[in-house]
Amino acid sequence: MNNREKTNIADLLTILGLLAVTVGLVLFPQQCISAGKEGISLCLNALVPSLFPFFVVSSLIIEMGIADTLGRLTRPLMRRVFNIGGACSSAMILGFVGGYPVGAKTAISLYRARKCSRIEAERMLSFCNNSGPAFILGVVGAGVFMDSRVGLLLYLSHILASVAVGLIFRKWGGVSVMRSASEETAFRPVTNKADILIKSIVNSFSATFNICGFVIFFSVFIKLLFLSGIIPAIAQAAAFLLRPLGVSDNTAEQFIIGVIELTSGVWSLKDAAAGLSRSAAMAAFMLGWAGLSVHFQVLSFLRDTGLTAKSYILGKLLHAVISAVIAIMVFKIFYPDALVAFALAAQIDSIADLDFRRTALISFCCAAAVLALPAALYAAGYANSSRKKNTNDI
Repeated sequence: MNNREKTNIADLLTILGLLAVTVGLVLFPQQCISAGKEGISLCLNALVPSLFPFFVVSSLIIEMGIADTLGRLTRPLMRRVFNIGGACSSAMILGFVGGYPVGAKTAISLYRARKCSRIEAERMLSFCNNSGPAFILGVVGAGVFMDSRVGLLLYLSHILASVAVGLIFRKWGGVSVMRSASEETAFRPVTNKADILIKSIVNSFSATFNICGFVIFFSVFIKLLFLSGIIPAIAQAAAFLLRPLGVSDNTAEQFIIGVIELTSGVWSLKDAAAGLSRSAAMAAFMLGWAGLSVHFQVLSFLRDTGLTAKSYILGKLLHAVISAVIAIMVFKIFYPDALVAFALAAQIDSIADLDFRRTALISFCCAAAVLALPAALYAAGYANSSRKKNTNDI
């Protein structure tokens, strides 16, 4: 089969897929509208107030040269451990606390600003895009498993797996273009601070609503897959093949949902009656994988950059597997033979209870805390640069 035939087949499958989605929208209009409203509610009450501040912070850190100042202190550690430049530490920090897809967006922004090489950016993409503590501790820990300690152990497993992936990918792409220490951490004074702030806010607002579009689409798409019977059919087939391993239809269905969309996947674990370690391992896998919705968000940022998505996809797959393995070991130690049902006495709906004001307040406080250290380093670097300039003038 030549390339032309492969292209024709791909085009045909695309057309058939679009026709099927159109038919589904016509047959189930009310259900699709309801799913779309749920997606919009999730965006307005959770995603917009939680992601927007971190996007602004990451843009300011890069545009104002704070990443260069931060790189001066972290360069030896980042080079020895992850084989990337010191300025890349801003993507790692924001990736750990900002949630999907802040880490990936920061890494791509660093590459666009020429703060790192192409190989370094692809290495960052493999491990810097992580779920934030607010989601794991609040929604997954307190909301799904009804125990904040479970969320804490899941977040620990998530971070350890991320670091492990970074170590695995430290040789990705071969030898990167190594810049001198003075070039990598050179202090660059800021001139147009107002222009930088305006640019950061406008670009961050656009990126945030770009993400909301994917979330709303996948909310409707998953609903259509359920209504058409596709997800239940795939789950039954997978459960039949994996029945010797103790996989039920419900477990297979939860796994498939989590592979497609993270929030829906972990929320489906809420009423699970399986062993806690097994359910926590599945949650850890979903958190590490992040879901197709997040992947498409990252791919949208990769457009016109020349960066390949191969390291990102492989990194997320490894992250999912390693997270699940770590979670199984951790929960076997801290929660031996415990059932998820032990924590389901008081049912709460964490996602439904989120309101814009509370989410925005928490997110802005976290973003301010993340910005505090780089801002202090920036101020120290500026003061040091001014002293050197005055000395040279004398």
